[in-house]
Amino acid sequence: MLIVRPAGPADLAHLLELAILSGPGFTSLPEDADVLTERLELSQKSFLGQVPWEEAWYTLMLEDSDTGDIDGIGSVKATVGLKRPFFSFRLVNNIVQSPSLGVKLNHQTLVLVNECAGWSEVGSLFLKADRRRGGAGRLLAQSRYMLIGAQPEMFADNVLAELRGVFTPDGACPFWDHVAHKFFPMDFDDADRMTGSTDKQFILDLAPRHPIYVELLPEPARAVIGKVHPQGIPAMALLESEGFRINGLVDIFDAGPTVSCGRDNIRTVRDARALKVELGEDIQAELPALVSTDSIANFRAVRAKVDIHGDSVTIPSEAANALRVKAGDIVRVKV
Repeated sequence: MLIVRPAGPADLAHLLELAILSGPGFTSLPEDADVLTERLELSQKSFLGQVPWEEAWYTLMLEDSDTGDIDGIGSVKATVGLKRPFFSFRLVNNIVQSPSLGVKLNHQTLVLVNECAGWSEVGSLFLKADRRRGGAGRLLAQSRYMLIGAQPEMFADNVLAELRGVFTPDGACPFWDHVAHKFFPMDFDDADRMTGSTDKQFILDLAPRHPIYVELLPEPARAVIGKVHPQGIPAMALLESEGFRINGLVDIFDAGPTVSCGRDNIRTVRDARALKVELGEDIQAELPALVSTDSIANFRAVRAKVDIHGDSVTIPSEAANALRVKAGDIVRVKV
């Protein structure tokens, strides 16, 4: 059975493997053992409630209970942009017109902003290639919203997600090569690493202070603004199915889009129900439901066939064991 569970320091080797597999542009998964160690320690403290709520960063692992393999990762940050700026480019439409000439033009510009300070962020969604089918990605993605829904007061009213921008098959990033690199004279990987491991002062020091006119950029750069990396298209579809929408912000390095949704409007957060556990076998449901525990500290999530009746839900013993719940406990269920 596939189980989504909290990540901790013992997962370092697995997380490093996933970081290597994720490839360039995956800012939250740097190939740096020291950075990943700090992240896993923070995750453990976050689940244990040992950090202020706004500093929590919950990392989740997708584990196959039959083999012990770790096949994916997802995460939720309680807030972004408070201690360290959360920079983006806003794509702004500037309408100009000349009535005497009968001309009306829309000049788009990219403007550096820090608009999402204090928002929550879902991210780091990555699965090994052989797990990208059969519902594993949806389980992992939706588990993040089940975590938020378990204790919504521990998260912000608005939730965002950043999608990785376009890279060519040989690993080049058109927006970085033609635009961002002009302001940040370093390799993309170095800038990407520093974004995740420093206070981002280098961005404030070097980023453009004036709007960048999109029409003046080379065509390869213009073509990828707001576009998603091919590997991120399924993640984008999952986000859209939950109610997330593009909000006009793009990443300052690869120009990948940002999407957002009100916390209480996220479909899984809104529709999941808190129900009392009953145990039973031979459940005749057509499709499995998403089932999770109802608190952050003991969070786990699985997919299982269930039978809902009133304020109770019957789940099989395998699912109960995976969730570490017993009859009479409360779980959250999203059909």
